[in-house]
Amino acid sequence: MIQFIAIDTAVPFNNIEENRVWVDRVIQTYGRKTGEVFFLFCSDQYLYEMNLKHLDHDTLTDIITFDLSESIDFIGGEMYLSVDRIFDNADFFGISKVEEIQRVMIHGVLHLLGYKDKTPTEETEMRRQENYCLSLRSLNV
Repeated sequence: MIQFIAIDTAVPFNNIEENRVWVDRVIQTYGRKTGEVFFLFCSDQYLYEMNLKHLDHDTLTDIITFDLSESIDFIGGEMYLSVDRIFDNADFFGISKVEEIQRVMIHGVLHLLGYKDKTPTEETEMRRQENYCLSLRSLNV
């Protein structure tokens, strides 16, 4: 089950089912099954407070991912996404807001799949995987 939930801002796209199918396809491509996956869209302020409370980080971020997987076979988790931060980043990088939203969404999914991004090598691999996952969008029926 993949859910898109608005906390204190709107879900930033209308094509809910298309995004649900795409995320499920990504998870299956990596040989896993979709458990309970929640994308929770919020403001900078909401995510900043979560970052302080849960991670002791005094900074803005675009996503925080909580892995709630109960087995190795099923992916489950909550991903909190700051729409404010993602839209600012899209403007900064000169890309569409939808593409940046989807990149950040799939970044969270990749964390649930076990990918990390703490070292330069891990970050390079994460970007490579993000690009691959974004290429799977065009397979939507």
